[in-house]
Amino acid sequence: MGLEEALPSGVLLTTVEKVAGYARKGSLWPATFGLACCAIEMMAVGGARYDLARFGMEVFRASPRQADLMIVAGRVSQKMAPVLRQVYDQMPGPKWVLAMGVCASSGGMFNNYAIVQGVDHVVPVDIYLPGCPPRPEMLIDAILKLHDQIQDTKMGANRKAEIMALESAALAAPSTLEMKGLLR
Repeated sequence: MGLEEALPSGVLLTTVEKVAGYARKGSLWPATFGLACCAIEMMAVGGARYDLARFGMEVFRASPRQADLMIVAGRVSQKMAPVLRQVYDQMPGPKWVLAMGVCASSGGMFNNYAIVQGVDHVVPVDIYLPGCPPRPEMLIDAILKLHDQIQDTKMGANRKAEIMALESAALAAPSTLEMKGLLR
């Protein structure tokens, strides 16, 4: 006989972290940051056919002070990078970034001086979404994966310990020059 059977019905056991994660994942408010053709697919997700509202994301916010998810859709030029960083800095924490499309993820086919080769040079990215342009179904899948990350996010002292462990693991990782792969 487990603990669940000994408790009266209607009693729920959980942690504050789990309740906060559940509330956060169900109330993401994305900021509009459509820079190129991927923005059309992002707008389609907000329409009736794909209905992003069923995941608690009814309105794309025009103000970064009301948003906690930035979907960077499209290529980021060198002139737009400081504006992107300013919008990110104005968002309240906790905040998440989704790089939508190959141009936002790695610069795409625009390998020149005018385009930032990956938005992760400007802001920290939580989810990378490949494709040129990615389909609305792919964006919904990426958002659901982000929901899973948000649900499992630690809080307080546990979060600080998690960040320290991640940073030490990143520092201990081998450099990309030492890695062997198909391109070397």
